[in-house]
Amino acid sequence: MRSDPGPRYYKFSESTQVTLKTLSEHEGLPEHKLAQNLIAAGLSEYYSTDELMQKWEILSARERDVAALICLGYSNQEIAVRLVITTGTVKTHITNLLRKFQLDSRYELRNLLAEWDFSAWEK
Repeated sequence: MRSDPGPRYYKFSESTQVTLKTLSEHEGLPEHKLAQNLIAAGLSEYYSTDELMQKWEILSARERDVAALICLGYSNQEIAVRLVITTGTVKTHITNLLRKFQLDSRYELRNLLAEWDFSAWEK
């Protein structure tokens, strides 16, 4: 535990300082404010990604398959053929996926996972 309750100050590398100065000039913000904003945005992204991964990990293997194929643009019929299941089963998996991710549509699921790489499911 720290004995000094005052604010902490950190040093950035020279290249980071140059980048921060350039960005602060571009954004019209003082460097310390821009640094705070960038750190807050990074932490928010970190926790969002962690929360998303926790949700992914509670999915069954089949639900992961369906989610990946949805994100790759497959229709329900194409998913059914690819996974050798009925379209009714695909719909059930989609319902479960949307509930677990607290979403309303497969479109929202695709947007939520847009940055993820599902190319392994294409093989």
